Amino acid sequence: MVRSYFHLHLVSDSTGETLINVGRAAAAQYEGVSAIEHVYPLVRSSAQLERVINEIEQAPGIVLYTLVGQDLTERLEEACRATSSPALSVLEPVHRLLQSYLGAHSTARPGAQHMLNAEYFKRIDAMNFTLAHDDGNLPVDLNEADVILLGVSRTSKTPTAIYLANRGLKTANIPLVPGMPPPPVLEALRKPLVVGLIASPERIVQIRQNRLLSLKADESSPYVDRDAVANEIASSRRLFTKHRWPVIDVTRRSIEETAAAIVDLHREHRMKFIAV
Repeated sequence: MVRSYFHLHLVSDSTGETLINVGRAAAAQYEGVSAIEHVYPLVRSSAQLERVINEIEQAPGIVLYTLVGQDLTERLEEACRATSSPALSVLEPVHRLLQSYLGAHSTARPGAQHMLNAEYFKRIDAMNFTLAHDDGNLPVDLNEADVILLGVSRTSKTPTAIYLANRGLKTANIPLVPGMPPPPVLEALRKPLVVGLIASPERIVQIRQNRLLSLKADESSPYVDRDAVANEIASSRRLFTKHRWPVIDVTRRSIEETAAAIVDLHREHRMKFIAV
């Protein structure tokens, strides 16, 4: 398949994360087409905007932006018309819907979603907890966790935990090692949601082989033996079933999809305590 490319300019008066996520999610729907991203964060002055416009003039394409200043918005749209670059204020349709429903007008505050409020510090606290409780570390205070991830090696426990921490969930992850029981404290926990992660033996073997290659280690160990890996996974399944812990198969899931499923499970888990 011949792949085509287009320039995608993302102009933000904040970090640009919203635009990056929206742009990539939309572009991913077009097979055989890839975006050449130009990201311009923290554009809050005319001088900064003019440098952005210069780059758009050099490589015209689609322009997505989140600018709250009316003068900057008008100047950018004017430049986009001059270069025949379609432009869209990504948040404007959402603002119009909210204004219509709420009967109120928004206050122009660049980067308002990133203010140092209680939610921000909650995410920082969650990240600190998660990093300190990676790979089975500090099991003594697991009851402070919101989520505990269990799984054999290479089931994406760490990246999933970090993603959940960024959502404000204190997440510990514990590896299941052949011949070693999980921490006994797990059986007495009530507050945290314990989730088991599994994957197909083929997928686990592939990831482990790549890991050994990067470390230039011996590839003949049981660590990458298909039957040994299948036994590990079967053993982890029995453990999860015994304790009635929910299980997520990550074989064909992205980190984001796995995390979204866990967030949903955590919401249901919290409701059990609210209902009591």
